[in-house]
Amino acid sequence: MDNEAVGPSGSGGFAVAWAVREHRRVPGLADAVLPLIRTRADLHRWSVANAHGAQMHEAVDVLEAAVGTYAPTELLSVTQKAIASAVTVILRADDSSGIIGDAMRRLLALHAKFAAAASPPAAKLVTWLLDFQLDGRQDFFEVDIVDYAPALGPAGVERYRAALAEREAALGLAPAGEHRWSSPDSHTRFVLEYNAKRFAVLDRDVDAIIRTHAKDRRVAAWLHDTAKALEEIGKVDLAIDWARQASEHEPWHQALRAAEYWCALLAAHRPDELLAARWKVFERHPSSSTAATLYAAAGSAWPDCRDRVFITLAPRPREAVLFVLLTLKDPSQAWQLADDLGLSDNDVWEQLAKAYESIDPAATLPVHTRLVEVELEQTGAQHYQRAARRLKKMRSLALRVDREQEVDALVAALREQHRRRPRLLQELDHAGL
Repeated sequence: MDNEAVGPSGSGGFAVAWAVREHRRVPGLADAVLPLIRTRADLHRWSVANAHGAQMHEAVDVLEAAVGTYAPTELLSVTQKAIASAVTVILRADDSSGIIGDAMRRLLALHAKFAAAASPPAAKLVTWLLDFQLDGRQDFFEVDIVDYAPALGPAGVERYRAALAEREAALGLAPAGEHRWSSPDSHTRFVLEYNAKRFAVLDRDVDAIIRTHAKDRRVAAWLHDTAKALEEIGKVDLAIDWARQASEHEPWHQALRAAEYWCALLAAHRPDELLAARWKVFERHPSSSTAATLYAAAGSAWPDCRDRVFITLAPRPREAVLFVLLTLKDPSQAWQLADDLGLSDNDVWEQLAKAYESIDPAATLPVHTRLVEVELEQTGAQHYQRAARRLKKMRSLALRVDREQEVDALVAALREQHRRRPRLLQELDHAGL
């Protein structure tokens, strides 16, 4: 064999060693990604954490753009290192805005994708999945067996299932009732419960999905989760039925979210049933928002629905006025309705006055006067500034209808009434009043 070409002592060996050193010096994928994830900055400061989170998203962009340029094994390796560093980052960050968490979720999605392409040893991947969820470092994020099944293969999936079963057996019986979530092993139990749900979906097992997601059917959110899992495996009719059940359940705020999901399913798969469903939701939860979705579903049939909707909303002046103002976009009707129904909500009157100014500016002046008086029931610079801005606006409106003297008289009366509030007088001066 030619030592010149491959031997360690010939010029060829020197060339190989030089090439290795050069390869190590040339920045690679890890050099481009990991410095954007890691930091020594004080991430307890909200603004700094947000800025670093944006930088982490840049790192994920680099990883996404690297597909096709780097081998899947390298993409997986760098992503895994990025995830480990991201965990360290988020544990000492104020991520109130969720920017860092969103970057982590993107990294996890890429990890599953790259694992499928790289086909790492199943045992190694199972160990990583378990460690990420259960090593005690973090309890914010989960990994989804449905996403990782292509990388694990059937044997790897069963290996992971068996490993979780061993963890569950080691825990023993769960504490009764709510005490289970205050026990030292509560996080492990949560991880096992989450994985049981995702295995039910992976197995496309309807009974298992109902058992793991609906539980004892006590709250609407669990029925809603059941519907989403059933849709995920293509059982649309069952999903629609479970979503309907959730929409009729308690608590009401969960039921409303489920109702929107139920109606979305109907719109996609049974559009002829959508209007009837919107009626049920509206009559169960009458509001401006449910009336708006009913209006959209009614389409050309709205004239036949109108009177029934207004009769239902009449005991709720706020909702009736907001529906007419924001959905029907009829400020004149909304103004009349507010007067007829005795609307008392100042925030709605404020929206209504703003919309009605172009129609009858003089009519809005008493509303603005009342809002100024309400503002001045409180002390403090912010209240004074808002009151001064509203009075300045009132003067502009009054000029359009030759009633500025009324506003000037109001300002004079307020100056006298609140003469011991120097900051208010200062704000009025600044506003030119």
